[in-house]
Amino acid sequence: MKMSQNHQETALSRCPGCEEPLEPGDLFCGACGYDLSAVPEPPQDHPTVAIATPARDGTPESGSGPAPGQVAGSDAGTDRSAPPVPAAVAGAAPAGARADGPDASGDFELAAPAAAPAAAADGTAPDPRTSPDPVQAPAAGTKVCVACRAGRVDNDGYCENCGHAQPRERDHMEEELGSVAAVTDRGLRHHRNEDSFAISTTALPDGTPAVLAIVCDGVSSASRPDAASAAATTAANESLLESLPRGTHPQQAMHEAIVAAAESVNLLAQEPGRSPENEAHRQQNSPACTLVGAIMANSLLVVGWVGDSRVYWVPEDRASPPARLTEDDSWAAQMVAAGLMNEAEAYADERAHAITGWLGADAYELEPHTASFKPDRPGVVVVCTDGLWNYAESAAEMADAVPTDAYERPLHGAQVLVGHALDGGGHDNVTVALLPFAVPVQGAGSAYSSG
Repeated sequence: MKMSQNHQETALSRCPGCEEPLEPGDLFCGACGYDLSAVPEPPQDHPTVAIATPARDGTPESGSGPAPGQVAGSDAGTDRSAPPVPAAVAGAAPAGARADGPDASGDFELAAPAAAPAAAADGTAPDPRTSPDPVQAPAAGTKVCVACRAGRVDNDGYCENCGHAQPRERDHMEEELGSVAAVTDRGLRHHRNEDSFAISTTALPDGTPAVLAIVCDGVSSASRPDAASAAATTAANESLLESLPRGTHPQQAMHEAIVAAAESVNLLAQEPGRSPENEAHRQQNSPACTLVGAIMANSLLVVGWVGDSRVYWVPEDRASPPARLTEDDSWAAQMVAAGLMNEAEAYADERAHAITGWLGADAYELEPHTASFKPDRPGVVVVCTDGLWNYAESAAEMADAVPTDAYERPLHGAQVLVGHALDGGGHDNVTVALLPFAVPVQGAGSAYSSG
């Protein structure tokens, strides 16, 4: 970017680019880097009257101003919110026109217009070597800076005009697909979002619809946790979309999806040029994540997981008891299972969230867990990372946090749950998917198999 050589002091009180307060004499905005030399000093009297149309004798005619949006003596409409164009740029000013500038001539310096300079009288194009450098507007489809609203964002995520870093796309994402919805947020303490999700729909061979949700939480102490969670969600989702339509039982399909996700994360640990036999000696701090997923198909609810992300069942009729459908691969869960601590004691310990199972090349052993349920009443399936359940740990607490209209409005429900975590402190990335489950109110629901 070229900067003007004739810098002038500004009398503006706030930056035109970001509204940051300015000090007298500032040449650039300290917040966004806006070049204040390209901004004309505002007129002292802030006129609001229209430019008059000259009478035949050359004096302004009362009541004969131009039509709204037009400059006197011009047939083309112009933007009235734009600063007046000096004669040096627009040609001779109409007789009787008021010069709104620091002096009567209106000869203050303006940034060159974005439009291409007009051709010379003989039809030849202006010489770019002698023409002032125009401020190029970003091309259509180009990402525009959120700070200065003018510069193009480069491939590294920085504005080429003001230099501001842009928010990452994964910091907050929402998606709604039919009756399933998911929201993820960076939270209030992490510098990036290391969670990821995938939601999709497909059909079984008999045409029965199937709804899927996969949620992954990157292990922050590992390298590239954001890449691990993204790879795992993509691989698991693609595996399910391939296996369910060909007739694989949903529980087996979930098992295969977790294996596919683990393989995709393992590949991230491999470096080009290294022989496989050396890989076993470098599996410390490999990319890693947890995974939890749910499938609704043919009146079945199938869940699968590795790690400490969870699935909860919240009946639409809140008089019915909610339930947690997964068991954590964590230090706290092991202590409770061994009878060494009760749940309150275990989760109060500083080691509670140390996970004992994850996806990654340095995992001890891959043990996908799957379980199938057949609910007997409508409800909402909550698939989430610990960034949410840290603030609603028990099934009853989660049910209280889920809005009562989440069955009809899953995206709104997911938004509310993310807000619940942020209101609670937002110490971690937060991701939740909601799947409304509709079944006839008949029979008895039970978990008929698990692994």
